Amino acid sequence: PNIVFILADDYGWNDIGYHNSFIRTPNLDRLASEGVKLENYYVQPICSPSREQLMTGRYQIHYGLQHSVIMCDRPHGLPLDEVTLPQRLKENGYSTYMVGKWHLGFFRKEYMPLQRGFERFFGYLTGGEDYWTHRKPSQFSKDPSEFHGLDLRDQDKPVLDQNGTYSTHLFARKAIEMILNHDQSKPMFLYLPFQAVHGPLEAPEEYKRIYEDIDNSLVRTYAAMVTVMDEAVGNVTGALKHRGMWRNTILIFSTASSAFTQSQIKYDGTISYGIRLVKFCILALILSDVQPHYINLFPYLDMLFFMSFKICSTGAASPRKEILHNIDPLKPSSPLQSSHKLYGDIFNTSVYAALRSGDWKILTGSQDRGGWKHEGPSHNLFDKPNDPPEKSIWLFNIRSDPEEKKDLSDSHPGIVQDMLIKLAEYNKTAVSPFWPPRDLRANPALHGDLWGPWL
Repeated sequence: PNIVFILADDYGWNDIGYHNSFIRTPNLDRLASEGVKLENYYVQPICSPSREQLMTGRYQIHYGLQHSVIMCDRPHGLPLDEVTLPQRLKENGYSTYMVGKWHLGFFRKEYMPLQRGFERFFGYLTGGEDYWTHRKPSQFSKDPSEFHGLDLRDQDKPVLDQNGTYSTHLFARKAIEMILNHDQSKPMFLYLPFQAVHGPLEAPEEYKRIYEDIDNSLVRTYAAMVTVMDEAVGNVTGALKHRGMWRNTILIFSTASSAFTQSQIKYDGTISYGIRLVKFCILALILSDVQPHYINLFPYLDMLFFMSFKICSTGAASPRKEILHNIDPLKPSSPLQSSHKLYGDIFNTSVYAALRSGDWKILTGSQDRGGWKHEGPSHNLFDKPNDPPEKSIWLFNIRSDPEEKKDLSDSHPGIVQDMLIKLAEYNKTAVSPFWPPRDLRANPALHGDLWGPWL
């Protein structure tokens, strides 16, 4: 079958119509109703690690990218010895196309999309930029130390004529062009990681007017961004139907990372600052007359979404019982934190880490601000945490407490111990984090005002 993987960025659990949101998402709602909703679906908390795992099927601790995200001014990226999903699909006869956000490294040309398995690429390389000018950082940046430059490419050439074109519209249009021009003698893999709804908060005025009854202007803009994305998804699926490809297409819609605020507002739903891992996300797996046995064509793919497809379409129980969110020894701990005296000989609990096993999830290390922020159409509430500053362990039952509000670490020391043993075992397989210093040669001013390879 054709495979279309659509990725939304920083898109929250409560931001979709069928989760009773006030935001209008008729296309996503309809597609989800025709397919399978994965309501217990987790990804990584930030951009690059989620994309790394999608592309490789492997945890970031195994290739040294467990700290932060891939930065546009540091010489690092997804290691070249990691085999990517498009490379594997291309080897097995697929045409491989990408439109949208890369964020897996570009300091050398061999780290860019065309060298990692994609035949066609239209999009940007960094982690975020202005929706209209396609420049990073956005027009709102006030930091004089930041490098400024254009980040938009067609294949490996800069695109200079799209200033003023909203990126969600642009990426949908380019994806549709690839669909319409696709040679149907080969199956198609289309990877469409939208910029939306990552910051900065920007949306066309006509979509903001849909939400003119919303008092909070930032929430109004965010809602408009979601509706533009929903319309774009509808247009892309419409193109698949127009070309007669829909009946042989697996379409997956997923979020790429958690609904962080990143100096912006999310709304109407619980966003846990103290839990820096994704809290809510949505993946709708649409099966348009594709029979479950189709997945058996890909026994060579050890990729999570194929496994998820098989599980969802057959109703089988998931063989995956654990999710390692991360172990990051470089993330600073609080000055008052030290390893817990009861468990220090098992795992250093001042290290930033998180693991889910069955219904349980454990967090260690500094969890930043803590608390939960609820932001709605006309109100903002913040539940301040009661945790002492030296606290370094939290345990939650995800099944009964999906919002991770009730810490059970004191009442279940045996489970804490078991979870820390698991973290220690994972940590034995980790390689050292690779976090190179900032490289001033990356400055776009040295490369024609363009972001791109500099070594």
